[in-house]
Amino acid sequence: MPTTAVPVLPCVDPEATREFYTALGFECTGYQVRPYLYLAFTRDGADVHFARFARDADDTGICLLLVDDVAAEHAAFKAAIKGLLGKVPASGEPRLTRFRPGASRFTLVDPSGNQLLIIRKDEPEFEYGGAKELSGLAKALDNARILSGFKGDDAAAYRALTSALRRPKEGDTDADRAFALAFLLELAPAAGRDADVPGLVGELRALPVTPEELDRAVATAADPGALRKLLEPAD
Repeated sequence: MPTTAVPVLPCVDPEATREFYTALGFECTGYQVRPYLYLAFTRDGADVHFARFARDADDTGICLLLVDDVAAEHAAFKAAIKGLLGKVPASGEPRLTRFRPGASRFTLVDPSGNQLLIIRKDEPEFEYGGAKELSGLAKALDNARILSGFKGDDAAAYRALTSALRRPKEGDTDADRAFALAFLLELAPAAGRDADVPGLVGELRALPVTPEELDRAVATAADPGALRKLLEPAD
């Protein structure tokens, strides 16, 4: 008979935890707060339990969920969180990270600050610093994607990509710059760089790229519609 491992995480608010996980499609199979805390949830064969109150804000856990279709899971969680909260928070607790086309993972943070890393089962290998076969801005873009999507460090991704744009390399193209600026516009709010947005919009609008090249860059964003709206000329 196969062995089953079940993550046991800390909890801040049992009722908020139950409301959150049931909204996401988990079945609550156990709930008690006395004589001791114990909550149990299951969804599609994945079990997540909670067995004690969190001691402080840094007392959190991590759980990996390996799935076949990570894009479908993100869409389902996004819809569930919006239904529960009326919005999809990108900061605070709970929150859901962005999902860019072709991504192989995302992070869901529950009301207690625990992280659920939802990862595609056949996720490809990656190299911090960017793929070795790439160079210049293309490599910096790959590195920024890894820092943001795999490490969850949008600020580091923003710094790395900004530095690469300031130090152009031979072979960098305006199309590469369009991809980089589009990604920076996506990263800016999460990296605390909202003040940079108008300047980035101006740079992207001014690039001598074709409409098709610009559209390809915009299409790589987690929310292409929002980026297109941002690039629309002011009335």
